[in-house]
Amino acid sequence: MRLQDHPELLERLAAAHALGTLRGGARRRFETLAREHPAIRAQALLWHERFAALTELQPSEPPSPALWERIAREVEWERLGAAGAAQAAAGPTPAATALLARLRRAMGLWRGAAFAGALATVVASVVAVVIGTGMGRQVAQRDLALAQRDQALTQVSQNRDALAEQLRAAPRVAYVAVLADDKAAQTLLVTIDPDRNALTVRRVGDFREGPDRSLQLWALPPGGAPQSLGVLGNAQVLRLGSAEQAARAPALAVSLEPLGGAPAGSGPTGPVLFQGRVLNTDA
Repeated sequence: MRLQDHPELLERLAAAHALGTLRGGARRRFETLAREHPAIRAQALLWHERFAALTELQPSEPPSPALWERIAREVEWERLGAAGAAQAAAGPTPAATALLARLRRAMGLWRGAAFAGALATVVASVVAVVIGTGMGRQVAQRDLALAQRDQALTQVSQNRDALAEQLRAAPRVAYVAVLADDKAAQTLLVTIDPDRNALTVRRVGDFREGPDRSLQLWALPPGGAPQSLGVLGNAQVLRLGSAEQAARAPALAVSLEPLGGAPAGSGPTGPVLFQGRVLNTDA
């Protein structure tokens, strides 16, 4: 089966590869196909670009101290709950048992049965107060932990909705090009959104031009002279405004030029280092 002839399956595999959920032999087979077929390689890089854009849109946020406190309280509540259950099953605590023994020994000094009954009532009241106070504290801690959990879930839902809104507002990638050298070493990933006239160039290789040289991006229209799309700076990600022109070209190329680029109106004056076909992601 030619994977590139099944765009929906290719997109699912490329997305799973970018997320890291494609594992084992399936991941190795996909990476082998990506090295051999430019269309599969372009989809893989495109999905990596999409998820990288999400991390840029969403600011990093460390867990709040309240979260760790809530987790500690929940753990303590579970421990106290287990201790309370054991205590209820086993009867009074050792402290209460010792208190009862001391009161019984004191009761031996008195010979009145009525007074013994009164002492037993006092002991029972003391034990009930001790147990009731502990259980009340456990219930209060549980209620606080549940309230904090609900607050954390609400915050997670709000963050999810905000991220979904940012994703909807992100540029739509209609075309993509992977620019590589004559040894197929990938160097630049170009994504194109004609609707917003947004052309994004991301460096994915290790190539760096010298301080007295510039890289210049060109559209290669069929049967026509190369058209300059802009001079690339040293930034890892560069955004240009020539997306419509790039989308109409079947291929793109990058040449090495003097600092500042080739003279206006001329074609490439230096060697062409990288080139690649423009692929329609909807095809």
